[in-house]
Amino acid sequence: MASEKAIDIEKRSMEIIEREVGKHGYDELQWIIVRRIIHTTADFDFARENKIIFHKDAINSALNAIENRCTIVGDSDIVLAGLNKKNLQEFGITTICYISDPIVADEAKRFNRTRAEVSMQKAAKYIDNGIVAIGNAPTALYEVIKMVREDVVKPALIIGIPVGFVSSVESKEELLSINVPYITNKGRKGGSTVAASIINALFSIYRDRI
Repeated sequence: MASEKAIDIEKRSMEIIEREVGKHGYDELQWIIVRRIIHTTADFDFARENKIIFHKDAINSALNAIENRCTIVGDSDIVLAGLNKKNLQEFGITTICYISDPIVADEAKRFNRTRAEVSMQKAAKYIDNGIVAIGNAPTALYEVIKMVREDVVKPALIIGIPVGFVSSVESKEELLSINVPYITNKGRKGGSTVAASIINALFSIYRDRI
């Protein structure tokens, strides 16, 4: 009974979102993702001023990565905590986040770098052909962009949606300049829960295809 009530509440929530947003410029699959973000945040700006931007290959590349049982690399434990565990298990997806690794903390201190930067370097082999989800740290996004440009990694998808006032906007603009599938947004908004909601929406799209 409880699960039925939850499904009914979600259905009604989605109907409210559809009604309040009205016309939009997203295609069918993009809208599934944007709608999920709005459902998670109750923030309609993600369909307007802070709209979500999709690389033309973003969704197909992500679905192929899921099909190939990719690794998801997060810039924070919160991103990974927000992922649907049933989907991770059923689709054979592993997750990695090194932000709390003591070795990462020591190296960051020694070389005067952020833990987010060092954690992305440490996760390089998992980022390659994987999905990297950045919702918190612009420095993590900058580091992944750098690794892409240096041909160290070629991720299937970069979800670059860090929140904040310092370098958030600039790192997202930098992401738009590389030829790797990405999902990002305009402006300062974003966050770990937004990054997680994008992946959960991708899981939903993938489930409908199998």
